[in-house]
Amino acid sequence: MLAEVRAELAELEDPKVREVNERHGDDHGVNLGKLRAIAKRLKTQHELAAQLWQTGDTAARLLAILICRPKAFEQDELDVMLRDARIPKVHDWLVNYVVKKNPHAEELRLAWFADPDPVVASAGWALTADRVTKKPEGLDLAGLLDVIEAEMKDAPDRLQWAMNHCLAQIGIEHAEHRSRAIDIGERLEVLKDYPTPPGCTSPFAPIWITELVRRQQDKSS
Repeated sequence: MLAEVRAELAELEDPKVREVNERHGDDHGVNLGKLRAIAKRLKTQHELAAQLWQTGDTAARLLAILICRPKAFEQDELDVMLRDARIPKVHDWLVNYVVKKNPHAEELRLAWFADPDPVVASAGWALTADRVTKKPEGLDLAGLLDVIEAEMKDAPDRLQWAMNHCLAQIGIEHAEHRSRAIDIGERLEVLKDYPTPPGCTSPFAPIWITELVRRQQDKSS
């Protein structure tokens, strides 16, 4: 089965898709819609997912993430996988599709949050942003803003992006911290000039916060 699936992925390799993906640091040329179609056909196959992951191939790992059983992984397994997931799309999908659904997500968040490896730390911040939105009880939001204010400006790109996301979520979801979150964003100017396609919201925190809050208010009025 592994050889068959890998052959199918190889057939889907498109140089034009790879060229676009490589601009974002992703070394594969498989259309993600077609990849998802394979995953839908295969359904959940955790053992096959483990075999696909072990190949180290990016397209195979993305497919593995889609057909695995997120709750089946032990904490140590996910820690090893995350530290080995250096490709942005693999890292992002692993955190969002697997770690967030795993019963050890909070332990991993705490372990990764202050990790000296900025890519690993970015996963901790992504999980923290998720908690800010869904389960903020017990989080020190003012303390998070202190860290963001002190460290986000000079953080490496992926860590900076995750910290900025956390900043925006604090401002969007927690009115008592909103003005400070916007102020931090305005002073640090992180992602202020990020190219944003028409119709999309800028990732610059003051604009992001203001726009999302406006939409929430429009819905409730």
